[in-house]
Amino acid sequence: MTNDTISDMLTRIRNGNLVGHKVVKIDSTRMNYQLIKLLCAEGLIRQYETVIKDGRQFIFVYLKYSNNSSRPIIRGLKRVSKPGLRVYVSNNQIPTILGGQGLAILSTSKGIITNLKAKDLGIGGELLFYIW
Repeated sequence: MTNDTISDMLTRIRNGNLVGHKVVKIDSTRMNYQLIKLLCAEGLIRQYETVIKDGRQFIFVYLKYSNNSSRPIIRGLKRVSKPGLRVYVSNNQIPTILGGQGLAILSTSKGIITNLKAKDLGIGGELLFYIW
């Protein structure tokens, strides 16, 4: 069992993309489920499904690749807020990632949302990770 399930999830997705896997298996937590759901809604992964295996619940994440090549849609992931050092931003401190080509994922009072939606709502929160 890992202390930082979000970092573990991001590492599994990153490693799966590097070697060209179609599916990665992630431990199911409420936070991981919400993050995967958001990534699917943003079009960064193909789909996901929850599976119970040996009494434990997992999320199978189907990674997305470019149509004309085997290049992954997700180019990079960077964890920002960690268990040892939480990073919070207000609504005017929300970063723009790669000139708007990437996303920052935040945990706010309105749930797990992207930096674009947080700017629209005018709220800040905990800056979880960057994805591009």
